[in-house]
Amino acid sequence: MSLFSLLGAVEIGLIFSLVALGVYISFRLLRFPDLTVDGSFPLGGAVCAILISGGTNPWLATLAATAAGAAAGLVTGWLNVKLKIMDLLASILMMIALYSINLRVMGGPNVPLINDPTLFTQLQPESMADYVARPLILLVIVIAAKLLLDWFFATERGLAIRATGSNARMARAQGINTGAMVLLGMAVSNALVGLAGALFAQTQGGSDISMGIGTIVIGLAAVIVGESILPSRRIPWATLAVVVGAIVYRFFIAAALNSDFIGLKAQDLNLVTALLVTIALIIPQLKRKLSSRKA
Repeated sequence: MSLFSLLGAVEIGLIFSLVALGVYISFRLLRFPDLTVDGSFPLGGAVCAILISGGTNPWLATLAATAAGAAAGLVTGWLNVKLKIMDLLASILMMIALYSINLRVMGGPNVPLINDPTLFTQLQPESMADYVARPLILLVIVIAAKLLLDWFFATERGLAIRATGSNARMARAQGINTGAMVLLGMAVSNALVGLAGALFAQTQGGSDISMGIGTIVIGLAAVIVGESILPSRRIPWATLAVVVGAIVYRFFIAAALNSDFIGLKAQDLNLVTALLVTIALIIPQLKRKLSSRKA
């Protein structure tokens, strides 16, 4: 694998690590099967791209995309908490609705950002190549997001979200407004996904209506792979595992698709994804069997 391909895999892995952090919050902490991700990811890209192409500052456009993702998660939570719609069905309804909303936002199937300024063009040093600068900038963003999440989930509000996901009945008995915690957790989760979509659009040169297809699968794969590598229930280690899992996942995808002797092509991406997730799910079972035999 060339250096360009390696750095490209790291770049995409860092972007999807934000998606994986959002998926970790909904699936692991809240126990909320959230498919909104497939819609909030392109929503973030659509909002960011249309604002930047209209002359808005990239920082404000990225912030607006993050807020749009949070709003999408908030609506999903509202459908579940206030209208009593089953969590999975609520997320499916929101995902379907977001497809049309994204088309409305972009005014078409895609919005190009070829010659428009982005966060990366503004922050990139003149002496550094763009394929080197982008992963470094993304690394700083991901570290900042991880540290903020670690801090937030150690606060009283963050602990209340974790308690709601662990045992909602016990949390209510302790005086926690579990409905409000679900809304807050879903907003934070999809805000990260919207931010990832905005960064993805800026690195790929535009937003497309199909860029969200399979996002939830990638996020779950990153979470599962990360938990297999660094199994831990402590939040700082768990969030680190998710970030590492996203990068490792993209690295193996890139390695498989760039290995000529295997014969895999771009259309085999979903097959490779399924195989990696299967292996990641089997590894913990093998570890338990080995430990029980040793015992």
